[in-house]
Amino acid sequence: MSSIFSLIQNENMKIYRRFGTWFMIGLLALATLAGALIIKATHKEPENWKAEVASEIKRMEAELSEEKLPKMYKNYLKQQLKINEYRLEHNIKPVAPNTFWGYLVDSADIIALITLFTIIVAAGSVASEFSWGTIKLLLIRPASRTKILLSKYIAALLFALCMLLLLFIFSAVVGAAVFGIENIREPYLAYQNGAVVERSMLFHVVQVYALNCADLVMMATFAFMISAVFRNHSLAIGLATFALFVGPQVTALLAMKFDWAKYLLFANTNLTQYIDGTPLVEGMTMSFSIMMLLVYFVIFNGIAWLIFRKRDIAA
Repeated sequence: MSSIFSLIQNENMKIYRRFGTWFMIGLLALATLAGALIIKATHKEPENWKAEVASEIKRMEAELSEEKLPKMYKNYLKQQLKINEYRLEHNIKPVAPNTFWGYLVDSADIIALITLFTIIVAAGSVASEFSWGTIKLLLIRPASRTKILLSKYIAALLFALCMLLLLFIFSAVVGAAVFGIENIREPYLAYQNGAVVERSMLFHVVQVYALNCADLVMMATFAFMISAVFRNHSLAIGLATFALFVGPQVTALLAMKFDWAKYLLFANTNLTQYIDGTPLVEGMTMSFSIMMLLVYFVIFNGIAWLIFRKRDIAA
């Protein structure tokens, strides 16, 4: 067990000794600050939020009167209608983007940038050893190939976790500095078991961050698999990045016509669709998406492990 920890430590040292890693951290901080400044400059607070919510209620009621609405979307409108009515009844203002909590929720979108950074790290984890010729030096150690591969994968995920924590810290500090913390006690309104309930905003933010991690983990695993199979850093980054930006759009188009699209990877990576939206394909549930993600997770890691174990290093 000690050998695997020393291998992980060695991989972490490789990652954080690179200038590129600290450049990524700097970009993350810059993106966080820039996002807050853009929101502050462009977002306009409504003069009367109650009138805005009342108008939204009327719009939803008119939309619900239509007969040919999809069942899932109709249920979503009913839930949002109940939440808006609860807001007016209990005088709870909607969480605006230019508030502390609003910015923390919106900053979860920056996880896409972290996903790109993690793809770069995971893609180079195995492929760079082959391109630099250091793989032979690595394999003469007493540690098995399985432990070596596992340590590289864990180090890539730890890098992603570190970046997520930094994003949360950066967002909290920037959000407090730019927008203030006057509304820090505001609750999050959720629809649960047929009723509107008040929840902790901190819990909601953590939940949003956690659900956005599904795409992060799966794309890092995919890039790691390509790196282990083809031993090509650029190919792994290119394929994973292409899949990251094109995959969801292609999946959405297929989901409009085919129910089998729910079995595709990108139909399930956006787990936030189950808390603030409607599933991509009718009948999909959170448990179904988690099960499909686990299947893809096992397939990606299984392929990487099988190829790496049997590869002729001399080749």
